[in-house]
Amino acid sequence: MELRHLRYLIAVAEELHFSRAAERLHIAQPPLSQQIQQLEAELGVELFHRKTKRQVQLTEAGRVFLREAYQLLAQLEQAIELTRRTGRGETGQLQVGFVSSVTYNVLPAILQAFRQKFPEVELVLQELTTAEQEVALRNQHIQVGFVHPPLEDDTFSWKCIQQENLVVALPATHPLAKQERIAVRSLTDELFILFPRHLGIGLYDKIVALCQQSNFTPKVAQEAIQMQTIIGLVSAGMAIAIVPSSLQNLQRMGVVYRAIAQATPLVETAVMWQPQKETPVLRQFLTVVERVCG
Repeated sequence: MELRHLRYLIAVAEELHFSRAAERLHIAQPPLSQQIQQLEAELGVELFHRKTKRQVQLTEAGRVFLREAYQLLAQLEQAIELTRRTGRGETGQLQVGFVSSVTYNVLPAILQAFRQKFPEVELVLQELTTAEQEVALRNQHIQVGFVHPPLEDDTFSWKCIQQENLVVALPATHPLAKQERIAVRSLTDELFILFPRHLGIGLYDKIVALCQQSNFTPKVAQEAIQMQTIIGLVSAGMAIAIVPSSLQNLQRMGVVYRAIAQATPLVETAVMWQPQKETPVLRQFLTVVERVCG
């Protein structure tokens, strides 16, 4: 039995006339009659009562088979459409890793734009450090990540989507909070809260380099992995922190942000992926990232 047998059956059942069904199917009437006879022989039942040579009526078995044939073809059409949408990246799943800082600027806009265009794609989000994302990408636990370069694995593709300055996060009661702009050298004797270097050397090294330009190395009072934790510790008066400027969108009682008087190293945010393992969904996602970030 082939799909054409089902289509022939439906045409004859709807027309109840072999000649009209043959015309609709753009085939000759004798081959159509032969195909229906072959189908009946394979099933071992009569599907039609032949009232005349050309005019027919469905048997009870024919009505049952017609109902099932409709369902089978509908399921086939659904399978074809789902396959096509999957091939176009319009449905499926995408695992996305991200560093916490991107939640305060670029990531929400990217996710909103992607969901609007591809509502049937399931996004699975994982908050991970840059180093953790490299491991996750290598092990295929994520397919794309938002990180702070540089990367240790040079087999990954990555593209910078944002650059931002560094700012100082201070307890609101700190004497330096009264200044609009703070010179780095005035932080020489301060205690710092820093991101651990082994989990993302890019941001750590830029902060230390900025301090070393003013002839001191920051005194680390505490390390914290998540940016919101760093800001929480600042609000508790534990120490100060130098953070990407986008963190100013994280408003926390007892914390103020101040610009740095001199030029600071630019903190890069990049999207990374494995080019040899691109999927249609990933390609669509990267297109949206490009469009949103320009």
